[in-house]
Amino acid sequence: MKRILSTLLLSIGLITPVAMKADHDHHHSNRYYDRDSRDWHEWNDREDRAYRQYLNEQHREYRDMEKANRKEQREYWRWRHEHPDSELFRDGR
Repeated sequence: MKRILSTLLLSIGLITPVAMKADHDHHHSNRYYDRDSRDWHEWNDREDRAYRQYLNEQHREYRDMEKANRKEQREYWRWRHEHPDSELFRDGR
């Protein structure tokens, strides 16, 4: 019994970080369709930085893009198309 319990605890300890990483990667690999521009956008760290900059410029509190309503998402994508990476990330990051 003690051996089974030890094996179970070891397995959980080894699997947990892998499962958490998979969940983290899934969350940040979301794609959003921009109806106005008819294109897809992958949500990643760079897009999150741009989104936070947008919210700051608009004087809005941070809110997960997934939780933003359709109108808010459209406003962001409109802004994003007007602000390319070369303009937003001049430091190369």
